Amino acid sequence: MRLAIGLFGLQHWFAGDFAAVVDVIRIADDKGVDQVSLTDHVVMGERVDRYPYGTFPVPLDTPWYEPVTVLATIAAATRRIRLSTGILISPLRPAVLLAKQLATLDVLSRGRVEIGIGTGWQREEYEASGIDFDRRYRLLDEQVRACRALWSGAPASFQGETVKLERIHQWPRPIQARLPIWMGLAPTPRNCRRIAELADGWIPMLQDPKALAAALADIRAAFAARGRDFAGFQTRVVLPGVFRADGAPDLAASLAAIPALQAAGVTMIEILPVMFCRGPDDFAGFVEQALNATQGAQ
Repeated sequence: MRLAIGLFGLQHWFAGDFAAVVDVIRIADDKGVDQVSLTDHVVMGERVDRYPYGTFPVPLDTPWYEPVTVLATIAAATRRIRLSTGILISPLRPAVLLAKQLATLDVLSRGRVEIGIGTGWQREEYEASGIDFDRRYRLLDEQVRACRALWSGAPASFQGETVKLERIHQWPRPIQARLPIWMGLAPTPRNCRRIAELADGWIPMLQDPKALAAALADIRAAFAARGRDFAGFQTRVVLPGVFRADGAPDLAASLAAIPALQAAGVTMIEILPVMFCRGPDDFAGFVEQALNATQGAQ
């Protein structure tokens, strides 16, 4: 079982000096955490009441730092931790720009990118970016195909509805022979087929082991239908928090859920320090406890 540290909410630790997050992740890197992940919003509309997963967890004035920029900064200060998102709203970026950003980050990190992409949920964010919300899945599909074309050969050609490349050259290429692309999508039949065709990992919102096992069975079946080997496919889940009667988080009780998640097919646990730590001074001990739990699940 691999361990990821999620940066969501950590801006509250640093009184506006988010650059200090690099010092925290350097600790995670030194201790052997596998991955760091952060969440993306380019802009936010005010209709957060339309958030499809319950109450939107943060106020409108919460800063959302641009993920590729943050990951590049982390890459320069770390040696081994892998770099991810949960998720990057990739259709808000032109496909050729996304390909260039990820290839550059992979080069600068010496091959440590495991990017998580998805479509997001807010129509207003697309409208503010001048992008058709209703075409978001088509944009996502063709972005991945165009990125793979640009990363695998030159000149690259690709003809889609939203991306058209004719003898295009783009350098650098990623260091990794296949840069891993994980998708944060609901496990509908169409999305299971999409994941089986295009993705190397899945980032679900689901946390219940039974629901995860059923969804992963559907994804595995979609892999088989395409004749694609499921071995090595990754699934990252945010660890659900367990709280005591007084509302305080119980890290040990939360970590006790790991074996059931592993049995369901989860390969990586993402833990949010903001949920379990009062501040940076608690972080090192928190990471050690989390690593012991994930390593004990192997």
